Amino acid sequence: MSWVRDSNLTWIQRFAVRVIRCGPIPEHVAFIMDGNRRFATKTHLKSKTDGHVKGFDKLAEALQWCLDVGIKEVTVYAFSIENFKRSKDEVETLIQLAKEKFAKLMEEKDKLNERGICIRIVGNMSMLPIELQQIMAEAILLTKDNCRAILNVAFAYTSRDEITESIRSICNGVNDKELDVDDISEELIRRCMYTNKSPDPDLLVRTSGESRLSDFMLYQCSTTVIYFSETLWPEFTIWHLLGAIIYYQQNKRTMSVARKHLNNYVAKPAPNTDSERVEAFVNQFEKRRIDHLENLVRNAKSNRSFDINESNENEISS
Repeated sequence: MSWVRDSNLTWIQRFAVRVIRCGPIPEHVAFIMDGNRRFATKTHLKSKTDGHVKGFDKLAEALQWCLDVGIKEVTVYAFSIENFKRSKDEVETLIQLAKEKFAKLMEEKDKLNERGICIRIVGNMSMLPIELQQIMAEAILLTKDNCRAILNVAFAYTSRDEITESIRSICNGVNDKELDVDDISEELIRRCMYTNKSPDPDLLVRTSGESRLSDFMLYQCSTTVIYFSETLWPEFTIWHLLGAIIYYQQNKRTMSVARKHLNNYVAKPAPNTDSERVEAFVNQFEKRRIDHLENLVRNAKSNRSFDINESNENEISS
């Protein structure tokens, strides 16, 4: 199933979208795509894996709806670090499914660039198999300069891990004399997070009737409008999305006031902070991340070349 789809709204859906767009539209929407396994049980699918496949198909559909509505950035909770605690068979199946879907994504790279879609992975990629890391790195680097639409895929992610890794990076910076203790601030912690390139979500939607955030973007959602839907993710429709946006429109003023108060509350950098030193550290932090992704891609291409050469040699010898 394709990641990049053409709009296929009915006339009544297009009319509803036009009406919704008369009001404020969230710039950044996050989804906790819950209910795939329950959907598999409910509809008597062969396995829970089939439920996850249906969930991916719905993701591709929902991304196009977001584009139709005018939502610029979407973040989806695809795989929690907590999911590693599931059975070995289920984890291996989910990882294999991710490999297949990201490989499919790379087949559609021309469409991604044509539409200006940027793909980002937010999460602890080091916890994933190297082959999956390499495919993800290719997708990130290929689309990093696109800016018309942004898809953040939270994979091997939890908020606790994100905050821990951000603080670890800053501590390493202090130990390496790249930072001073006085340079540490909330803003610096934010800039070292997996989600450092994204604004806080305006709207978070969780499906399946569960009313918790499951360690997803806790730091970023302090003023986010949160909408809980009873619908299982594979059964989610554009009408459910429009309902969530209407809920957002009803609560936007409260959200805006809360954000204003929060921004006023956030402590300013300490007097002894060296802004040039902080900028140099953040730039170096980002450079190391890009260098790591480029190394992953380089190694993947090298391995593919080796496999091709070995295959050719085997054919000649036979």
